[in-house]
Amino acid sequence: MDLSLLRLHNFWLPILWMIGAGIVLYKMPKTSVLVGGQVRERWYWVTSIMLVAPLIIWAGARNDYGDTYSYIRHFSRAPTYLEDLPVYLANNTKDQGFTILMALCKLMGVRTYSGFFMIIASVQILCMVYTFRRYSSDMWICFFLFVASTDYLSWMFNGIRQFLAATLIFAGFDLMVKKRHLSFCLVVLLASRFHGSAILMIPLAFIMHGPAFNRKTILMILGVALVIPFIDSFMPLLNDLLAETQYSDITTDEIWTVDDGTNIIRVLVYSVPALLAIFGRRYVVRANDPVMNLCVNGALITMVIYLVSSVTSGIYIGRLPIYTTLHGYMALPWLIDQIFEKQSARLIKLMMVACYIAFYYYQMGVMWDML
Repeated sequence: MDLSLLRLHNFWLPILWMIGAGIVLYKMPKTSVLVGGQVRERWYWVTSIMLVAPLIIWAGARNDYGDTYSYIRHFSRAPTYLEDLPVYLANNTKDQGFTILMALCKLMGVRTYSGFFMIIASVQILCMVYTFRRYSSDMWICFFLFVASTDYLSWMFNGIRQFLAATLIFAGFDLMVKKRHLSFCLVVLLASRFHGSAILMIPLAFIMHGPAFNRKTILMILGVALVIPFIDSFMPLLNDLLAETQYSDITTDEIWTVDDGTNIIRVLVYSVPALLAIFGRRYVVRANDPVMNLCVNGALITMVIYLVSSVTSGIYIGRLPIYTTLHGYMALPWLIDQIFEKQSARLIKLMMVACYIAFYYYQMGVMWDML
């Protein structure tokens, strides 16, 4: 089959698909799911897969975006015979979970890099569907935000090792809700075999647990507020904290020295769930929803890390919020419904869609010149 027919040649298509499919699929019947002891209406799995199938196909069929060529090269070097596996692993010690996955796919008969990309994209998307479908009040909005924020292209076409680790952890969100801390830590440790930075999710999860705006979260925000004016003095400590991760010695890296940080407009866009939570703090506190407490605290962490990345490195620090960004996508539709009356909430959501499309145009068309 000619995969060029499936490739994403017009980058407006993901947005157009999300809007068009959303309009159609919203009318589809829903099923009842027990969430936290309460019955909630959720999309059927079939409906959910219909929404995300093109996202999987486009990500799997790509051949010329971001670090795709690097992954193609590594896949081509993976062994096709089991006896060659030990030598291959000995020569590729970094992120061996991903290396083993690549080798297993090759050994099991996946001979094309597109087939491998399709497998990775399927795992990433299905992990998100699993958690969004169960815990989000509006799965469509979550995926729309994922696409319109450019996370879809940034992470599923580029940086797929780190995003695979992030989505595996996100699939373990149920363990966070149920406070099965040991099991969750095991998931994080597994994910860290695909990308070392995943280990940072253990302290972040500690901060996320508890009521929204809990003392740990507030102390973190205050700590960052104090750190930013003295960021140069903070760099040695940051280097020590990241010593055993993908980001070791980043403060001495040449890229770090020329990186002027995350664009402030991007920081503001990713801070929207946190800012709305701060605006409607009394509604969040009054609801005291265990799921949304985690999501709101995750959104606050996302905002704080992006603020740090705006004055340090967008390439390095700006990649860390992916471990909590998805939680903010779940928080946003819930916050809108909690804070505003029904009619006002609909208007706010329409405005939200329009603003995110505008940001998509700005990022893709103006900043990246891809539209």
